[in-house]
Amino acid sequence: MVYKLKVAGIERDLPLCPISKELNIAAFVLFGDVELTEVCAKALYERAPEHDVMITAESKGIPLVYEMCKLSGRNRYILARKSVKLYMKDVVACETKSITTGAMQTLYIDGDDAEYLKGKRVLIVDDVISTGGSLASLENLVKQSGGEVVGKMAILAEGDAIERHDIICLQKLPLFDKEGHEL
Repeated sequence: MVYKLKVAGIERDLPLCPISKELNIAAFVLFGDVELTEVCAKALYERAPEHDVMITAESKGIPLVYEMCKLSGRNRYILARKSVKLYMKDVVACETKSITTGAMQTLYIDGDDAEYLKGKRVLIVDDVISTGGSLASLENLVKQSGGEVVGKMAILAEGDAIERHDIICLQKLPLFDKEGHEL
């Protein structure tokens, strides 16, 4: 089963993946799709509020924020990691539950990145907003670091996330029942 997505002027067939006995999601993956990444980054960046720096969570938001950063002319973005790396010092952390893994996970930023965010206008960027858990964690990391969230953006808003008035997205991504029908 697939869902035909049309976003930023191009179409992709997304495979449906079960996340429970009753619910499927459409798998939207930017990795390896340069055209999709570039057109979505351009379309999102055109709607971005004024900001000083962008942040995303590891890992599917990375190609998107990279392309948006290139469009902005800035040379730095912040990446919230899913594990602490050896080079990271004075780590800032926030826990969240991920819909794609179904488990609790913690996002981390390096102390130098946290210091960089202080006093900055920060744009949160992700590929898909679903339950909003990762988004809330990123927002928490920015606030802990003394930054100001000026916008929250994603290519797609999945399910009820499309009803949120605090995010900017390009397209709705429906949820599906076990037979593949849109909910």
